[in-house]
Amino acid sequence: MGEAREEPAGGLRAGRFPVLYTLVRLPTMSDSNAQKPDAPAMPTFAFCPVIAALEVIGERWVILILRDLLRNPTRRFQDLQDSLKGCAPSTLSTRLKSLEAHGLIERRQYEQHPPRLEYLLTAKGREVGPVVASLRDWGLRLQALDPPQ
Repeated sequence: MGEAREEPAGGLRAGRFPVLYTLVRLPTMSDSNAQKPDAPAMPTFAFCPVIAALEVIGERWVILILRDLLRNPTRRFQDLQDSLKGCAPSTLSTRLKSLEAHGLIERRQYEQHPPRLEYLLTAKGREVGPVVASLRDWGLRLQALDPPQ
């Protein structure tokens, strides 16, 4: 299952966080056997909040999708596709479905024929705003220390 960890005597050591949980890997939508009924059971619990958060927003492109939706509250699929150079339409579709399943975004149909959808953040999705802002700020500091060549 998971790898149990114990906190060193005396509390925190330099550069370490207290470890009060069991590390386990949760299945994600990209796991090939996550949907197979005959697959071995995967652990469905984790006590680490960072692991729980990364299971929702840790896939490639997800943070950038959330960034775009935070900048422009309502986006159409093509708007997101144009913004995310290099993201295949099938990947974008998968990520949007995952974000919707986790309750971070909702999709709304704005045209019947052909069906056209727009995506917007839910209240739960807007809670990720400070996380994205912190990543942006950290990225700016990194660029200042080591500017791109």
